[in-house]
Amino acid sequence: MSKTIIVSNRLPLQIKLNNDELEITPSVGGLATGMKSVHKDDGGLWIGWSGLTEEELNESLEKKVDKAVAKENCASVNLSQNDIDNYYFGFSNRTLWPLFHYFMEYTEFEKDFWESYKRVNQKFADVVIENLEDGDKVWVHDYQLLLLPQLIKDKRPDVSIGFFLHIPFPSYEIFRTFPWREELLTGMLGSDLIGFHTYDYERHFLSSIKRILRLDVKFNEIIYHDRIVKVDSFPMGIDYKKFHEAAINHTELNTNDKSELQQRLDDHIQASEDTKLILSIDRLDYTKGIPNRIRAFEYFLNKYPEFKEKVRLIMLSVPSRSNVPQYQLLKKETDELVGRINGQFATVSWTPVWYFYRSMPFDNLIDLYTSSDVALITPVRDGMNLVAKEYVATRTKKDGVLILSEMAGASKEMNEALMINPNNFEQIADAIKQALEMPIEEQISRNTILQKRLERYSVEKWAHEFMKSLDATKNLGQVIVSEKLNDKLVERMLSDYKKAKSKLILLDYDGTLAGFQDNPQNASPDAALIKLLDRLNEMPNTDMVIISGRDKETFEKWFGDKDYSLITDHGVWLRKRTKEWEALERLKNDWMENIRPILETFVDRTPGTFIEEKKYSLAWHYRKADPELAQIRTIELNTVLTSLISNNDLTVLKGNKVIEIKSSSVNKGRAASRLLSTKDYDFIFTIGDDWTDEYMFEEVPEGSYTVKVGFKKTKAKYYVKDTKEVRTLISKIADSQ
Repeated sequence: MSKTIIVSNRLPLQIKLNNDELEITPSVGGLATGMKSVHKDDGGLWIGWSGLTEEELNESLEKKVDKAVAKENCASVNLSQNDIDNYYFGFSNRTLWPLFHYFMEYTEFEKDFWESYKRVNQKFADVVIENLEDGDKVWVHDYQLLLLPQLIKDKRPDVSIGFFLHIPFPSYEIFRTFPWREELLTGMLGSDLIGFHTYDYERHFLSSIKRILRLDVKFNEIIYHDRIVKVDSFPMGIDYKKFHEAAINHTELNTNDKSELQQRLDDHIQASEDTKLILSIDRLDYTKGIPNRIRAFEYFLNKYPEFKEKVRLIMLSVPSRSNVPQYQLLKKETDELVGRINGQFATVSWTPVWYFYRSMPFDNLIDLYTSSDVALITPVRDGMNLVAKEYVATRTKKDGVLILSEMAGASKEMNEALMINPNNFEQIADAIKQALEMPIEEQISRNTILQKRLERYSVEKWAHEFMKSLDATKNLGQVIVSEKLNDKLVERMLSDYKKAKSKLILLDYDGTLAGFQDNPQNASPDAALIKLLDRLNEMPNTDMVIISGRDKETFEKWFGDKDYSLITDHGVWLRKRTKEWEALERLKNDWMENIRPILETFVDRTPGTFIEEKKYSLAWHYRKADPELAQIRTIELNTVLTSLISNNDLTVLKGNKVIEIKSSSVNKGRAASRLLSTKDYDFIFTIGDDWTDEYMFEEVPEGSYTVKVGFKKTKAKYYVKDTKEVRTLISKIADSQ
């Protein structure tokens, strides 16, 4: 039976080693909760690091760990202390974390970190592949494993892979500074479905895909080699029922059953009827904006002194990455700010900030959530922020006010909260006042809507929706009517080729025999290609023809000393083997004087574009242009040209990152038809990569082998992935005699 393999940096287990004995307890984090149904209920397997390094384990202990985690439907990836130092504390937390959260000043680009990151991702891939069976699905989680999807797909292209990023994806302007940007994007594109918390992160990712990898993006689908990768947003929820029911049980506790923390909170609340508690819970991380929050609270007390001795800010900061220098400085700054404010404002009976620097058990979190009138959540950048959702879930009477930073992912779905800019102290101070004075009816109205939404879109629903979308990606390629040219089909084609008495092979050049270049003149044939074409050209009873939109002069320069048959300018000129060039069409080019100034205007307005002037056509290339600007300009140019050429026997061809204007009486189909009329061929093979080649596919007889390069909508029967596969295929034809 097929299963789902979940992969994350850590296993959903807390594993401790006491005198060679293992102590294992389940994790209670949001991801562990959300994936519970996928993991346990569906017989899944969870792969991750155990938390114990290779140095801490001998052979006997390693077997014990493997056996113990296997009982929990898990498998561990063995990591050394060096791996943890460089891959986790290094690359993950000192490179990716600050960069993706827009803290470029903290970002370190160390090659040793990067090499370690690659090695560890490969270690994870090895364990995944070892446990993969036919029909399994893989769900990879978070920024520590960005290379993993492609490493798995390389070995098992048949496997369905999902990836979810739990932190923000930065804008293109930030991401472009990253030295290994292509590798990271390519790693993620091994997935069939890539998920983000919000549409903003999805949009940033697609922008980088278009600008850095120059891939075609249609809405939220990326055409990548012979696959379609879907990108979507799935806002992660919480275990609403767990928090809401815990809060209900909490309200029913007797005084004797209450925790020491709750009793202290009660003492403060009962001191005066207008006493209010403001809650702040975060990991101590520079992305959470904790110093700004404390300063904003100080600003509030100065601006609205009437709230002194009535309002207390309870700050819980959970220790995080305390060995990283920035976090040590952050703790020092936070301690000093809290000390300063308490020193400035405190009275005998009132301390404005209660500050806790520690983790708290679940029951104490419920104490804080249920006792606080306001939750102040002001990160400067946050992927989602589940604390905001947990607070709302615990408000059993639907009272309480959430103040939320618009920089948190949760803000996109919690519009009923009071939204603030975390850098605007004036706005935060006013929002605190508004929250403290908000009528109970308004509090209930806002929280009723929030609670319904959170209950409906829980963390289990989030996981279910992602898996449902991953299953749906299996049908994405069905809109492409052509079939992958697999080994079995190639064998059949080669068999037909051998049996045939008269054979025609039509080969497009750019994007088929040679890859695209920013400057078209740089796409000249390399030695390996020339050698391959020579072999194909010498095959008995075979007419090999290179048919291209290239101009005659370029092909004369590249292939002038060869006896290949050549067709240029989309079908204007023909040279058969050793014969002279002959014109297949009689064309004029006086129209160019009217069209060229229009193209020049678009070149001036669109950086990175240029005009290629051929004898009988003009081409506007936009491969180097900003993809989003190019998209707008191509629509504009197409509109202008269409209205101009309607009565001039001209046509506009849209190729691969190029728009070409030429005579409408000329196309590759007409040229192919001329060849077919001169000889009786019983085997025809034609291959090309863009719209200009569709005319060929339409013109050749029904039984021909028509092949498209790339995964695109086409009239060709078959497709191959790229120019590398084209050359492999042609080599097989050349080897077949």
